[in-house]
Amino acid sequence: MKVTIRDSQILKTVKADVLQAHLQETGWHEIGRIYHDAGAIWRLQKDSSNEYEILLPLQQSLGDYAARISDALKILEEVENRSQLEILSELITNYPNFTVKGVVMHIETPKNEKLGGEITLLCTFFDKLQQIQTELANHDYILAIKAYQERLPILCTGDLVKKDHHFVLENSRNFQI
Repeated sequence: MKVTIRDSQILKTVKADVLQAHLQETGWHEIGRIYHDAGAIWRLQKDSSNEYEILLPLQQSLGDYAARISDALKILEEVENRSQLEILSELITNYPNFTVKGVVMHIETPKNEKLGGEITLLCTFFDKLQQIQTELANHDYILAIKAYQERLPILCTGDLVKKDHHFVLENSRNFQI
């Protein structure tokens, strides 16, 4: 089953420099710039008969930024023979106001005299089972302990950030069982 990513909010979170690094790592070459550096043209010669081209937008403020990222994902899906979700999960570096649905897998011992600490959540997003670390305090930390002990599903909203190949939910709020 092929899934096409159409959510412009998600597509706008893909940073041009991250996609550019991915293209370089996978053998693509920049062949030119257009419209006063608003975009870069990247080309890949797969074999003698298959040549691919991606127009990489370089300014997230452009009105068609999400559409160009969507086009790039479609081409990468074909070239890399991987799903758009799999590719997107590698390219996302932040996603503001992301709601996590999952379970609490680990709870760190509270720090000092403060009631709170780091917890690890396990959830599915971008079609993969992922671990996410977040900091909770006070009532939210108590709810996390209860969810962990009773294996209850949770909901939590925050800003999803990718750091060193793992995800962190910053500014956690609205923690619910």
